[in-house]
Amino acid sequence: MTKTYDITAGFVPLLDSALLVVAKERGFAKGENVDLTLVRERSWASIRDRLAVGHIEVAHILAPMPIACNLGLTAPAPRMIVPMALGLGGNAVTVAAELWRQMADHGASGDLDARSSGQALRRVISGRTGERLRFGVVHPYSGHNYELRYWLSASGIDPDRDIEIVILPPPDMADALKENVIDGYCAGEPWNTFGVLERGAHLATVKAAIWKSSPEKVLGVNGRWADSHPEALAALLNALYKASLWCADRANHEELAALLAKPAYIDRPAEWLLPALTGVLSIGGNETHAVKDFFVPNAKAATFPWKSHALWFYTQMVRWGQVAHSKPHRQVAANTFRPDIYREALKTLGVAMPSASAKVEGALQVETPVGSSGALTLGPDGFFDGNLFDPDRLDDYIAAQKSGQSGA
Repeated sequence: MTKTYDITAGFVPLLDSALLVVAKERGFAKGENVDLTLVRERSWASIRDRLAVGHIEVAHILAPMPIACNLGLTAPAPRMIVPMALGLGGNAVTVAAELWRQMADHGASGDLDARSSGQALRRVISGRTGERLRFGVVHPYSGHNYELRYWLSASGIDPDRDIEIVILPPPDMADALKENVIDGYCAGEPWNTFGVLERGAHLATVKAAIWKSSPEKVLGVNGRWADSHPEALAALLNALYKASLWCADRANHEELAALLAKPAYIDRPAEWLLPALTGVLSIGGNETHAVKDFFVPNAKAATFPWKSHALWFYTQMVRWGQVAHSKPHRQVAANTFRPDIYREALKTLGVAMPSASAKVEGALQVETPVGSSGALTLGPDGFFDGNLFDPDRLDDYIAAQKSGQSGA
């Protein structure tokens, strides 16, 4: 008799929960003998807490959060591993219409270019008097927080002095923007599209422009459960990888948007979800702009848990005073992401995957075939200011950030 694996996964209603939703709804989980139960949560803190007490085994989670949990930065927290990423990109920086008008007057263009929009924002801030601008992010240990801070600092804006950064749930951000509680926010979809279409906001830039081919959500797994259920975890990873292929097929985008729009999942109109899937974004003022690789569910090793991604998030935790730098802390961060489990689980699928577990972020300027077969293409990757992150020179990178020598 074939064994069935019962797995409960938590998720927050965002577009990048797609792999979990599709694995269940399109039968990929069942095909791997996984009885997958999805539990919708409103907050990342709730996801963390339910993992900690064993109410769920795995979760759609912010990529830096498992690292923060393992470093003891947030409690209660389980020991957590990341054996798979759930895609690349998917975020944007959205600003109020009035702030965008000011930025446009100072040189911001409508092409979502991170450099020109950041410089324009710096000029706006330099000319302001009175209260600081206020931006919202979803969590202190989030890619949103770190990429917003990266963009600001590389544009000559001190995120701790020149503006104020506050924590807000994604569904509340556009309303807070309209009510002048905040002036901008960095969030995942569909909340940027909602802000533009329903609250008169404007996109300033996108994650794919700040850090190309960068991670966003990952599969966070309770470490104790993973240790005792390796076959179940491998089966789930197979199902999620097959779901990523389905999500990546453009022919499925309308069906995917309709599926995610259901009340059990994101519970928002499919019209708010399609722009992120197609990459043709409503940016404000009844204009659209095509963004290559805005959200990538499968290509470019999008599901591979790079240790260099984990270590870059760690450098940002150090940079912004969330944790002290030490060799043990670095080791904890690196060991949270588990490409070894990914490789072992997916080897029977014949998946083209990187031979290395880390890479120099920013080294690939164009799409580049890698490996002896060239079956896998990576890049372009890296940061809008041209800086590189070499995980083998992590100490130098952190020192450069502290000294202000690097925009990274």
